[in-house]
Amino acid sequence: MSDRLVGLARNPWARGLLVLAVLAAAILAIWLRGPEWGAVVDAFDAVTWRWVIVAVLLNLLSTLARSLSWRLTINQALPEPHPSFGQVFSAFGVGLLGNAVLPARAGELARVAVLRRHLPRHGKGTSATLFGTVFAHRLFDLPPVTILVVWVLLTAKIPHWAVTSLVIFGLIGVALLMIGLLSARTGGGRIHDGMGTLRGLVLMARQGLAVLRRPVPALGAIFFQCVGWLMQLLAVWAVMEAFNLDLPLPAAGLVLVLMNVAIIFPLWPGNVGLLQAAVAIPLGQYGVAYATGFAYGLVLQAVEMSVGVGVGLVFLAREGLSLASLKTMEEEQESEENALLSEEARESEVGQKVTRAAG
Repeated sequence: MSDRLVGLARNPWARGLLVLAVLAAAILAIWLRGPEWGAVVDAFDAVTWRWVIVAVLLNLLSTLARSLSWRLTINQALPEPHPSFGQVFSAFGVGLLGNAVLPARAGELARVAVLRRHLPRHGKGTSATLFGTVFAHRLFDLPPVTILVVWVLLTAKIPHWAVTSLVIFGLIGVALLMIGLLSARTGGGRIHDGMGTLRGLVLMARQGLAVLRRPVPALGAIFFQCVGWLMQLLAVWAVMEAFNLDLPLPAAGLVLVLMNVAIIFPLWPGNVGLLQAAVAIPLGQYGVAYATGFAYGLVLQAVEMSVGVGVGLVFLAREGLSLASLKTMEEEQESEENALLSEEARESEVGQKVTRAAG
């Protein structure tokens, strides 16, 4: 029975049917339990579209700033030659596209795979190091997120259920930061020929956290992440202006935080419907009708997606890749990890045989 279930899980047709079933259930739930759709459509009549364009440009600036932060992180982890900003930005853009079209945030695998193609002179374990830089880069989101959450708690009108979500969000962030700092402290050392493959892989992954041991580059990376979050906050506010909501900046901060809470666990592509509800319900505290808040959430998500998908498609073409190749690259990364683990198992088995023979 278990073998049959494993076989079904690996069958692409079975996985495709499961995704379609989840999507159908989500669409049906949104349609039946969603807002008054006529009122949602009417809400678009009042939109000032030039503010939407401003929001798109602000999100593009946010992406540029985050790419600069990742490049600083990479430069501390890898020996020269370091990748250029264009190469890093290209990989970051493809990663955004991957997160939009692939499940389980597989875009992180895609951006590592794309950047690895530009580093042929770096040896085995470079992908593991790049994975470490991705984790470190995500950790640098925590300082601006902490500032944002505290500011929102002090200044915004927050529903009771949202307070619980913000506290959980903050606790998860603190736990991840502690894991990263502890890993960085134990990340020193050099790889040598006698070292096992898995141990060397772990060491290379920890090397990706090297920036956490270097205050000046770490502060630079945090600064660019803060700039990225500020641009995103202003983009959220710009879409509010597009809908003529006339709300204060703390309301935009509340929306930005709850948007990120809503997409932590991708239940279906984009969590469309769930994200809009997470935005529209708290805006009711400011007197915004649910249908208007839902329409606002749709435009806000479209702005976010337009930058990720648009930039990603441009750089996907620049890299000479296709959408289908993103899934292939994800599978290749998983195969590489499995091969390394298998090699480590073989080395361990040989070592045990040698030990028994010597005894």
